[in-house]
Amino acid sequence: MAGTNQTAQRTLGGLGLLGLPVAGATPDPAAPVAGIAVDSRAVRDGFVFVAVPGVKLDGASFGQFAVRQGALAVVATPAGAEVIRADLGELSVPVFLTEEPRLWLSRLAAAFYARQPEVIAAVTGTNGKTSTAHFLREIWAAAGCRAAAIGTTGVEGDGFAEPGSHTTPEPVSLHALLARLAEKGCTHAVMEASSHGLAQHRLDGVRLTAAALTHITRDHLDYHASFEDYVAAKLRLFGAVLPVGGTAVLNADDPIFREARTLAQSREQRVISTGRSEAADLRIAEASYHGGGQSVTFVFQGTRYPVELALVGDFQAENVATAAALALGTGLEARGVFDALPHLTGVRGRMQLAARRANGASVFVDYAHTPDALASALKALRPHCPGNLVVVFGAGGDRDRGKRPLMGQAAAQYADQVIVTDDNPRSEPPAAIRGAVLAGCPDATEIGERAAAILAGVDALRGPGDCLLVAGKGHEQGQEVAGRILPFDDVSQAAASVAALDGAEAALGSKP
Repeated sequence: MAGTNQTAQRTLGGLGLLGLPVAGATPDPAAPVAGIAVDSRAVRDGFVFVAVPGVKLDGASFGQFAVRQGALAVVATPAGAEVIRADLGELSVPVFLTEEPRLWLSRLAAAFYARQPEVIAAVTGTNGKTSTAHFLREIWAAAGCRAAAIGTTGVEGDGFAEPGSHTTPEPVSLHALLARLAEKGCTHAVMEASSHGLAQHRLDGVRLTAAALTHITRDHLDYHASFEDYVAAKLRLFGAVLPVGGTAVLNADDPIFREARTLAQSREQRVISTGRSEAADLRIAEASYHGGGQSVTFVFQGTRYPVELALVGDFQAENVATAAALALGTGLEARGVFDALPHLTGVRGRMQLAARRANGASVFVDYAHTPDALASALKALRPHCPGNLVVVFGAGGDRDRGKRPLMGQAAAQYADQVIVTDDNPRSEPPAAIRGAVLAGCPDATEIGERAAAILAGVDALRGPGDCLLVAGKGHEQGQEVAGRILPFDDVSQAAASVAALDGAEAALGSKP
């Protein structure tokens, strides 16, 4: 993880810990640090262990094991330090005290790994993060930048592909990844910023140049205490992570736009607003739709830029506008940015054309898994679907239960035919989840097995103007049922259903 000052940074003094109060042994500023760990099982000789309080357990409960495995020092809350002292009898290593171990975990990881791509942007919002990040990476790449995107689908980029397990990785994994990218020559990186990641300080050590807010609607209220708490977590991106003087790209059509703009301006951040509003700095002025995409005119600084987008759904134009604004905010010239837009490609599982029936009807797969996202996806398909609009979807288990009937209502309002099936039931009884969804769409058809539901949806497509939307899982390659991950891919299943009904030559498979 090279850098000319890396050796100096990898000491207790170099990591910046000495400004914290300390209990136990006196720290040696010159002591070399071999690594940072939040899991005591990962601790080795010379590691700093950060004891993070969790929902059920305080990481300090495992502090004794970290010390026994060779931890050089521990970071913990004052209460956590007492737990470690009680377990060990005495504190034989320095324990640095803070009320915010998560924040310090990010700071330590950033200092330890040190290297990051020169330009980093972050995207937050309820929906649109993955597509916006993907589009920004493509725009940067078109300008000759070595770029990568980090998020729900892992790491993508020329020579930078890696799988991922979190929308926003944990700090140690994130900073190790950023350092690897920088070492491989990546100069530009964009990452998705989830509400969980922002609330848990995962991005606090990232050196951002720009950040964007797509829009905010209800989601993750199984984790956040209220919608207001969820909004506050999202806005931390501008209030705490994006530095003074950075560029904030904000959706002028979103209800919290004014609040976000006021926050950004209070930190002297340059604001670029996007959207369909006349007041937007980068405006979607006109749009028309056809089977394979849309014709959009963007307006920026008084200049009109007509663009053909090979993307289905009006919300994709909004994601493109956000990505374009981020590209402008990170130093690209307007002409180059808008010239790149016709060449943008969609993200797997995001309004992806998965198959087409022999009669001309189309099957799309999308990740929409909130009431607003499902409504937006269906409304976005309507201009491309003059015939019967069918939707197959479900709701995830062990997540926000309040959104289930709302998803049913959205489906009933915007689709002509609704089929409710299983999504990822996780530990909950699938039938109970389906019942909660059906409360919002009592006239829907219920087919628990997802493969059978998709087949029924494909079978309902009778003519060239008909469309099926398979929603909820998008790019996911498995279905989580009762603690097991069963292989399942909506795109492949849609293609298989078309092949079964029409013959293999009619299916597009995974090719959009």
